[in-house]
Amino acid sequence: MEHWLSRTEALIGTEQTQRLQQARVAILGLGGVGGAAAEAICRAGVGNILLMDHDIVDITNINRQLFATTKTVGQEKCLAAAQRLQNINPDCKLTVHQTFYQADTRELLFQFQPNFVIDAIDTVTSKLDLAVECQKRNVNLVMSMGTGNRIDPSKFQIGDISDTAGCGCALARVMRRELKKRGILHQAVVYSTEFPQTIVVDSSHGKHSPGSISFCPPVAGYCLASYVVQYLIKI
Repeated sequence: MEHWLSRTEALIGTEQTQRLQQARVAILGLGGVGGAAAEAICRAGVGNILLMDHDIVDITNINRQLFATTKTVGQEKCLAAAQRLQNINPDCKLTVHQTFYQADTRELLFQFQPNFVIDAIDTVTSKLDLAVECQKRNVNLVMSMGTGNRIDPSKFQIGDISDTAGCGCALARVMRRELKKRGILHQAVVYSTEFPQTIVVDSSHGKHSPGSISFCPPVAGYCLASYVVQYLIKI
């Protein structure tokens, strides 16, 4: 008898599908990257998911974020995400924290006892704390590097933080340096080999958020989800 995971089961097998249903995956950050990763993890059949984000859906999120629509603008991203994921799989056990990952909130994550953590946050201090804590606690982690100002989704790939040298990603450059200072020489990441596009600054003060488009951040998120699922079904 067919069920909603029949096509997944046909690809990876019954035992692996059941394994995903027992798995515990945390997604930190629910923007363009994290939102796509969270939905892919849910649709893959992972049965226990933690969502963590402190942000609100903004009108400028609609161009690239799966949980952002005209109906969810103004909602907490965690709430918008939880509602959508629950509609996809009502049996999924969701743990939701409307807060930002940092040193004083990290126990909310580790109390969940994740099999894998997906990092889709963009604050260096928090990313470094997460990497250090995951290594200390022997928790699997994959991190997203920069996805803004890119227009070619085919340039995203999965690799080690050391592989990002020369890719033009400012976030990756800082992470390589700071992780090395903390004794972390290897860390799984998703990054782009495309050099960031030069964008026009319209602000009178010359300040701006990174440019982005509908098909780049989500592709990075799907790469993160793929990495996690492939690991979980091979344990």
